[in-house]
Amino acid sequence: MRFPFWQTQHDYVLEPLRLTDAAALAQLHREDFGRPWTEDEFTALLSDATVIGFGAREAGHGSEPPIGFVLARLAAGEAEILLIAVARALRRRGVGWLLMDGVLRHLHAERAEALFLEVDESNAPAMALYRRLGFIKVGNRPNYYHDERGMPSSALVMRRDLR
Repeated sequence: MRFPFWQTQHDYVLEPLRLTDAAALAQLHREDFGRPWTEDEFTALLSDATVIGFGAREAGHGSEPPIGFVLARLAAGEAEILLIAVARALRRRGVGWLLMDGVLRHLHAERAEALFLEVDESNAPAMALYRRLGFIKVGNRPNYYHDERGMPSSALVMRRDLR
């Protein structure tokens, strides 16, 4: 499944993630997460039949590593975003929207009923994106995240109904 996406300066395509992307996903994850997932962890996720993964690549660069990715798990009609990440240098260019739109389309096609995610309450850009996509807050996990200095922040649990 390929979804074209045109941006003012770049063309991006969305493609299913491959096992060979695991190292690149680990590298992207390392940019922003205090406890980055390993290549082996990504390989295990990509091998799991319940996990859906899409990567955004610059158009015409299909052999290059993804510039962003989303992983979701679908089980019993409900889905959860496990992780979404975009290369720092390419943020605020619509790549996150592209990734979320792709996973939402896929979940609609699979007839999923709802999509959940957790987001750090201090991540204003991500929260704005999720709200624009129709997610609503349904819960709170106090002290769920810790920044590089060990300072805690809460995770907001958000949901979007898909039917």
